[in-house]
Amino acid sequence: MKIKRFAIGGLEANCYIIYQNEGGSCYVVDPGGEAQKIINFIDENKLNLEGILLTHHHYDHVGGVNKIKAAKGCPVYLHRNDMDMYKAEVEVAMEDGDIIMLDGEEIKVINTAGHTEGGVCLYSEKSKLAFTGDTIFNVDIGRTDLEDGDPYKMLATMKEIIDLWSNEITIYPGHGDPCSMKFVRERNHEFIEAIAM
Repeated sequence: MKIKRFAIGGLEANCYIIYQNEGGSCYVVDPGGEAQKIINFIDENKLNLEGILLTHHHYDHVGGVNKIKAAKGCPVYLHRNDMDMYKAEVEVAMEDGDIIMLDGEEIKVINTAGHTEGGVCLYSEKSKLAFTGDTIFNVDIGRTDLEDGDPYKMLATMKEIIDLWSNEITIYPGHGDPCSMKFVRERNHEFIEAIAM
């Protein structure tokens, strides 16, 4: 899998364009803004945009959705439990365990509630990576004090989902730099504390 990252807006939310080859299919993950820059990359690489994948509903991750959708006519994917908070049209209501195909590569939808009720990670076993949105970052974990956050569900997500990932998995978070799970286990003190609880 090839990955193009943009850090967008004042909060520098990460948007990812994922694809296999120039001229093939692609998805956009969390376009928080700067829609034209994203569209330009898709056009320059002759990519066919199959859809917009949202890890959760927060504004800094969805601000570019409408312009990209209007330009490309592609569906928006969001977990069912975040749809009421998003308050915009969603064509595909994702569920835990759904599989999204990217030119032969399986991307699994994993509901990782805590930051939001319908927050998800998008996991590829083949590429040994996960797009984690605001669930977990390189040196901390997602906040749970916003409207639909839940610290108890976040703790369960860390212990029952994230901690099962091998050290070789690379996480691509919603903010900050990618890193390995080995790095997370060594340097992410909020994760370390959550697992120890």
